Amino acid sequence: MEASVILPILKKKLAFLSGGKDRRSGLILTIPLCLEQTNMDELSVTLDYLLSIPSEKCKARGFTVIVDGRKSQWNVVKTVVLMLQNVVPAEVSLVCVVKPDEFWDKKVTHFCFWKEKDRLGFEVILVSANKLTRYIEPCQLTEDFGGSLTYDHMDWLNKRLVFEKFTKESTSLLDELALINNGSDKGNQEKERSVDLNFLPSVDPETVLQTGHELLSELQQRRFNGSDGGVSWSPMDDELLAQPQVMKLLDSLREQYTRYQEVCRQRSKRTQLEEIQQKVMQVVNWLEGPGSEQLRAQWGIGDSIRASQALQQKHEEIESQHSEWFAVYVELNQQIAALLNAGDEEDLVELKSLQQQLSDVCYRQASQLEFRQNLLQAALEFHGVAQDLSQQLDGLLGMLCVDVAPADGASIQQTLKLLEEKLKSVDVGLQGLREKGQGLLDQISNQASWAYGKDVTIENKENVDHIQGVMEDMQLRKQRQSLTTNVRWVRMLQMVQLFKCEEDAAQAVEWLSELLDALLKTHIRLGDDAQETKVLLEKHRKFVDVAQSTYDYGRQLLQATVVLCQSLRCTSRSSGDTLPRLNRVWKQFTIASEERVHRLEMAIAFHSNTEKILQDCPEEPEAINDEEQFDEIEAVGKSLLDRLTVPVVYPDGYGACSYNFTRGLVHEIHTPGGRPQPGLQEDAGQAEGPHHTTT
Repeated sequence: MEASVILPILKKKLAFLSGGKDRRSGLILTIPLCLEQTNMDELSVTLDYLLSIPSEKCKARGFTVIVDGRKSQWNVVKTVVLMLQNVVPAEVSLVCVVKPDEFWDKKVTHFCFWKEKDRLGFEVILVSANKLTRYIEPCQLTEDFGGSLTYDHMDWLNKRLVFEKFTKESTSLLDELALINNGSDKGNQEKERSVDLNFLPSVDPETVLQTGHELLSELQQRRFNGSDGGVSWSPMDDELLAQPQVMKLLDSLREQYTRYQEVCRQRSKRTQLEEIQQKVMQVVNWLEGPGSEQLRAQWGIGDSIRASQALQQKHEEIESQHSEWFAVYVELNQQIAALLNAGDEEDLVELKSLQQQLSDVCYRQASQLEFRQNLLQAALEFHGVAQDLSQQLDGLLGMLCVDVAPADGASIQQTLKLLEEKLKSVDVGLQGLREKGQGLLDQISNQASWAYGKDVTIENKENVDHIQGVMEDMQLRKQRQSLTTNVRWVRMLQMVQLFKCEEDAAQAVEWLSELLDALLKTHIRLGDDAQETKVLLEKHRKFVDVAQSTYDYGRQLLQATVVLCQSLRCTSRSSGDTLPRLNRVWKQFTIASEERVHRLEMAIAFHSNTEKILQDCPEEPEAINDEEQFDEIEAVGKSLLDRLTVPVVYPDGYGACSYNFTRGLVHEIHTPGGRPQPGLQEDAGQAEGPHHTTT
């Protein structure tokens, strides 16, 4: 009998085993009667179930039955006691009827249980609740009878349901697993069948094992018939025996489940192996059949970019079909690798053979696809380079057919640069065409057979002739244009040199003009003493050397323009006025330079004589007695002053420029030995400033 079948009856708590024991270690069975009429059939069913729980050893020690009649009538109590004779006559050793205080005294006289002991088979005593401890220890009584034993009927019932469910499911599962495991050991007949629903257990083994572990944990915590907290209690024998029973079931389940998992793994592996074999043959048959035929039909490279692109598009369609089978290959290879890692010796050789066969076929086919793709890509690049080179040669020819007039140096140089770029581009394109063509020829010569294990000759003569013909045609076109290009190149270089010489000659005139301007405007100081004037004279001579080099450079450039014009049979437009300008500026510079030298030499003579007199009479310059020497110094100073008032150059083609700073020099001359006040000469320069005087 299972608790789940009579669960509504058990929930009524018509009777229960609290786990308490009498002084003879017998179990205490409690029957709590209530005010309502008790259903004897349900009570009988409850007692039958409760008495089926303890072990035979426990039953042999007898039961002490507590009939709680405090809330019931006497006739109900009497019926229950008499019913115990039929339900558990041998197991009951003592029946304690808990009576209400002074309620049954008169009625008891009509029926004495102790006189019926022989007929009933057990002793019946009437006792009040507070005197029940005379027969049973308080720690073995529940709180209803003043004891300290804690009992939760619903908790007990729930755990009982769990225990019975686990026992039932585990026993059934053990039978099913044993049937499956034993059936898998009968021979090769099972190897030929795949796992179906008939070979699956009715319940999940993992769930049953988890339930068993939770139940065992509850039992080991001694909570099967009690709850947490309260006074410690001793479980009855069957509860102690429940732990090894659950443990035994768990051990058996784990053993059978482990075998079952191995059986399932073997069956799954065999099924997987059969599926792999089938898929491998599908891949191999397609690649060696339709896949190879598609590649055999494609051998041309096209004669233009458009033709190569069409072949490449067709090849991409073939690759797309192969990609689907290659994806299957990758998946199969992973599955085979996983099975190989399992390390089963019986399938190792077969798996390696399948893997090797599949890899050889797929790699061979992939290599052929890649070779074909590379060949078409090389052909497309070759035709692209040939087309670009043809366009470049056409552009070069068009440029050479147009005559170039010497308009200006910038345009000629730009045209020359463009021609140079086109020549370089043609050379690079021709070299690239040779490289692409040779590479394509090498690929064609190394083209492998499309068939597996068969020597199949593929006709490539048409492709080879086409490639060589394109390269020879481009080479001939390049050679025909080389002579015209060289002549045009030399002529344009001479034009560039002509305009460059004219520009540089004009630039030399500008530089010389700037030097003259600097000489007239900035080279005006004569120095404050002889030493400073000598330094200025030395710097001026170096300045004149620079101007001389500039003039010579301009003359050489103008001579070169004459030679280039004769070679090009043209008249220079700029050299006609450049040479007179150069000579005029140089003549002006020469006159101004010579005048600068004369003034500096006079200033040196003036400062030298002045310094000599000042050294003889440094304290009283007014007491100079040498009238002749002083007159000489004064004459030099006046002569220098007069020269400073004269223009440096004259207007008849020589220019005119003077800088008057006489006031400063007069100050120096009329105060021999004295120095001009700081800023005196500069103030004079700022007042009068460097200026051009044209007369």
